[in-house]
Amino acid sequence: MTTLVTGATGNTGRHVVAELVRRGEHVRALTRNPAAAAGRFPVGVELAAGTHTAPEGLDAAFAGVSRLHITVTAGLAETGPELVRRAVSAGVRRITVVWGGWVGPVEQAVENSGVEWTRLEPQEFMSNTLTWIDSVGGEGVVREPYDFPSALVHEADIGAVSAVALLADGHAGRSYNLTGPESLTTRGRIAILSRAIGRDIDFVPISHEQALDRLTATGVSRADAEYVVGWYADPSDDATTVVDTVERVSGRPARTFAQWAAEHAGRFRVPGATG
Repeated sequence: MTTLVTGATGNTGRHVVAELVRRGEHVRALTRNPAAAAGRFPVGVELAAGTHTAPEGLDAAFAGVSRLHITVTAGLAETGPELVRRAVSAGVRRITVVWGGWVGPVEQAVENSGVEWTRLEPQEFMSNTLTWIDSVGGEGVVREPYDFPSALVHEADIGAVSAVALLADGHAGRSYNLTGPESLTTRGRIAILSRAIGRDIDFVPISHEQALDRLTATGVSRADAEYVVGWYADPSDDATTVVDTVERVSGRPARTFAQWAAEHAGRFRVPGATG
């Protein structure tokens, strides 16, 4: 059987692909530019041209597919329900979906699809730390408005849980809250990252308004910026409380932030830095 992974080059999608391949499954990776993506996936992964935000062009990608992984991203709320409808019509019988932070149109369409589904509800991704690359590498500082706790989850653990839910019985109709093994404040993450790169990093608090302006300057809408910064200002209990879902579903402990930092340390170091 073939599994189609949408958003296959993204932070979570690539880990879903890798985990499925590790388990010996045939994977078709959906990407806007297969030529550019060639070499980024394990041997044997089939590349399909297209994007989940244009489901009308995915007939070939859906051919022979029985399982589907969806990551809800910007722009998918409008096209996601049609993506699900076409997938089911093409023969998909099991779907995993990484939610967009709440149960929106895509998540509802998956739940109402009539096929087996599992919704993954990860809390903050460890990869959000990558937004610190420029300030850490250039100045040795992190600027954030709040020193909040967060039970960050490693993207590879999201991929592992998705693969299990796609391949094994017993996960249909379930929603899985996913966290890492510890809840860390911003300062706590900085301390771990400092050790990983062998360089002191300072925490520089900024105002709520400065955080909003920083996001909107990157093209994020004011409403979306308010949601993101508001989440940091007042995180939910789910966002700060550690749960053992990753270990229960995947069979192994969730990865730590220290592991993530070690994997990505080179991206935070200034040119020529050692350690």
